[in-house]
Amino acid sequence: MQIPKFGEKLTDQHIQLLEAVATSCRESIIKMVTNAQSGHPGGSLSMIDYLTVIYTFLINQTNDPVIVSNGHVSPAVYSILAELGAVNKTNAVANFRKPNDVFEGHINREVNGVWFGTGPLGVGGSAATGIALATQLKHDSTKHIYLTMGDGELQEGQAYEMMNFANKYKLSNLTLFVDYNQVQLTDSLENIMPTNVQGHFEASGWEVINMDGHDYQAMWDALGKAHQSDKPVCLIGHTVMGKGISFMEITGQNHQADWHGKAPSVEIGEEAAAEVRPSSIQSELISDFLKEYPTKINTAKPGKHEAENSTAINPGTPVLYKADTFTDNRSAYGKALGDLAKLNKNIVALTADLEGSVKTGSVKETDPARHIECGIAEQHMVSCAGGMSVDDFVPFCSTFGAFMSSRAKDQARVNDINHANVKMVATHCGLSVGEDGPTHQAIDDISSFAGFFNTQIFEPADPNQTDRIIRYVAKTNGNFYVRMGRAKTPTITKTDGTPFYDTNYTFTPGQADIIRAGDKLTIMTAGPMLAFALKAISELGIDGIEVIAVSSFTPFDNQTILSSLKKTGKGITIHDHNIHTGLASYVSQALAQSQQTAQIINLGVAHYQLSGTETELYDKAGMGVEGIKRAISELL
Repeated sequence: MQIPKFGEKLTDQHIQLLEAVATSCRESIIKMVTNAQSGHPGGSLSMIDYLTVIYTFLINQTNDPVIVSNGHVSPAVYSILAELGAVNKTNAVANFRKPNDVFEGHINREVNGVWFGTGPLGVGGSAATGIALATQLKHDSTKHIYLTMGDGELQEGQAYEMMNFANKYKLSNLTLFVDYNQVQLTDSLENIMPTNVQGHFEASGWEVINMDGHDYQAMWDALGKAHQSDKPVCLIGHTVMGKGISFMEITGQNHQADWHGKAPSVEIGEEAAAEVRPSSIQSELISDFLKEYPTKINTAKPGKHEAENSTAINPGTPVLYKADTFTDNRSAYGKALGDLAKLNKNIVALTADLEGSVKTGSVKETDPARHIECGIAEQHMVSCAGGMSVDDFVPFCSTFGAFMSSRAKDQARVNDINHANVKMVATHCGLSVGEDGPTHQAIDDISSFAGFFNTQIFEPADPNQTDRIIRYVAKTNGNFYVRMGRAKTPTITKTDGTPFYDTNYTFTPGQADIIRAGDKLTIMTAGPMLAFALKAISELGIDGIEVIAVSSFTPFDNQTILSSLKKTGKGITIHDHNIHTGLASYVSQALAQSQQTAQIINLGVAHYQLSGTETELYDKAGMGVEGIKRAISELL
């Protein structure tokens, strides 16, 4: 059998093969959800015909990326991968939604053939555009990216961010299939939220093709047209939820949600599986095809934090800011990022209409194509970066801390689960943002990411340390969140007046720095508050105060903190962050876990502040120079 080419009519043999594969997949789908007694059979059955076409005649040999944004249709994905030999079919069926295997309820990147794990709706669409853009930046005209989404999923705001982005960057190598079965989780699309799928995509500049999502020839013709288009293409597949299983199909035709997320009982499931059991002739047809065309599906497994990025990065030579330099950390970030972009063609910068504020323009000066403007679309930006990171790029995405940690937290969490390689750098954090007021003062951002397992959190103290941290995260595999303020800060110096973070300094995650040694009192600071602490000590003229700068929160250096507090017995934490979730909470936890005691005063943000300069806001919050002096005097 010859695999058909676009523009060719499918032969009877092609149709018979597709019917055989889809039938066998439907049996696997029913067995999966029945064995697990949970899952989403309805949508899996409605879109398996489309997946059968693209995987059997395309993906099986090209290994092109397929991003399934409606990740709850995992039974369909696992079944087609299993049918074509990319994963073990017995394991997939028996261990679906079981804790002893990788076949999770929503598609999992640990499964061969899954490029990006999804679940929260809307995320996968943005990830797919990231891969499509990465492919274009590589000037690779051989690879095409396939995306699937559910019709109800398009109610998510992130979907519209994705639509605009794909149009702006002319992602003609992206084809989206919308499973238009008109049924959502609890009711019909019409009753929950009528959605003009065709109108929205056309208005966003996409080419839209309607087709019967169960007609193999219609789908093949539509795919051929999509590959010839100079626009991103949306294929609206008119399907029936539960297609192939008689009792499910009846409710699907009536747009009822009975089988969207419900598994049949064991007895009913066995009857349903029998209804779609492939014949011996069909099984033989599949076997013969795979002998002639063994699968080439092979996706890279997600990486863990490693000493060096799996995508080689030249970190360049660190910049040394002189002792009298007074500048903002965000400018140091921009300078380091620009240097990295000159040295590495796989460094990209993404921003959300904040290029001047977050200082990513340095990448634009080096290579405009690698400066990716997402518009006011933080959720899309972070997911798009996740997609780019699984296709060999090292993306830095930047916005204000208040937006990165709140609007895009869901997207960052999915990147974390996927072991992506995204560098989130947030500026304007804390009260340092000043006059913009409490809506823009990110004082809870560390706690947004602290619960993640694969994202490290850093906060530099001055421009020199900022430069070192940015170069470290660039060359190191994994997700990172680097927070910094808006205001300018002095260069931190040693007692001899030379820069503390000099050319001999190497940033090490989980290591706090002793800026000044002492045995009377321990002051623990993070970010810009280190300079305020040193100024307060200088004005008081008191010796014997140990000053520790904490720049790494995940991981956190318990040992340095506890050793100092054991020596002094007294401590002050100073952090431009909510006192309940920032540095103070980390120190408190370290003390509790070690059953060590110390007298502690916590200075930080105890409630929302108003507008004002950063100095005015620090003073009002009791964490400015005078507040620090009062705390020192109280303890000494």
